[in-house]
Amino acid sequence: MKNRVCQLLGIDFPVIEGGLAYVGNGLLAAAVSEAGGLGQIASGGRLAAEFRQEIEIALSHTNKPLSVNIPLSEHRDSGEYFAVVEEFAHRLAAISLSAGNPRPYIPRLKAMGLTVMTLASTPAQAQKAEDSGADLVICEGYEAGGHNGPAEITSLVLIPAVKDVVTIPVVAAGGIAEGRTAAAMFFLGAEGVQLGTRFVATTECQAHGDYKAALVAGRAEDTVVMERSLGRVTRVLKSPFVHKVLQLEHSENPSAVLPLISGRNNYRAARQGDLAEGWVNCGQSVELVHEIVPAAEVIQRLMNGVYAALPDFCLG
Repeated sequence: MKNRVCQLLGIDFPVIEGGLAYVGNGLLAAAVSEAGGLGQIASGGRLAAEFRQEIEIALSHTNKPLSVNIPLSEHRDSGEYFAVVEEFAHRLAAISLSAGNPRPYIPRLKAMGLTVMTLASTPAQAQKAEDSGADLVICEGYEAGGHNGPAEITSLVLIPAVKDVVTIPVVAAGGIAEGRTAAAMFFLGAEGVQLGTRFVATTECQAHGDYKAALVAGRAEDTVVMERSLGRVTRVLKSPFVHKVLQLEHSENPSAVLPLISGRNNYRAARQGDLAEGWVNCGQSVELVHEIVPAAEVIQRLMNGVYAALPDFCLG
């Protein structure tokens, strides 16, 4: 397959691993890239030194194209992280920017020779990304796990709406876990797909085993949106801890929720397996996650499903 996403990124299949804060580790990124997709090393939830270490791990396990993700609003000093990116830019293929305004960073990153991917949750954001010089736009629907756009537009509507207003390649994210869901996004006009929840439930991901097991057991209705009281939309897996958060959000003092939603409690659940005292990101595609398998198998099954669903469809 050689559509624009594959050509831009130098990959065999238009499948991208999501940023996956706390659990988007180097071994997983390398496995995704070795299988023909684009693996991403997450800076979210990591110190700059840890971010560098995971990049080094990924590069030691593959010579295939790799990307990194930087959530702009998370890091107090994003300069540290961009310094790490610049250090390894000659060995990276791309970077994705999320959770913030990418415009000031795009020229510098393109000067490093990187393909720049930005996230959007509305057609207007996608237009701004193209106008700012982004090479492709990842459009994340309301079904996706983790932080989503406040417009809460579903992938089914978002992808064709964005295709109507931009000329750069569109990658679909949110609600995608296997071939049928990916094929639907390609039919709507996407030239690539990004998976988050499905790649957490893989053997290479550093997420705790209890997190992975919860995904295998989970259903779409086991996800819920929290942080609306703070002006954010974050889709997570239901739990007694999350129920406590939601109760506080609906109380007379919703700001009391702030100590609970710290990154520390996200780490506690995602990496240490304490889902009773923390929370984990989870998209509605969890309904389609039935077992923990290697990342390569995720990609192989997905592409086989796409070919089966769209045997005569040109993805280029």
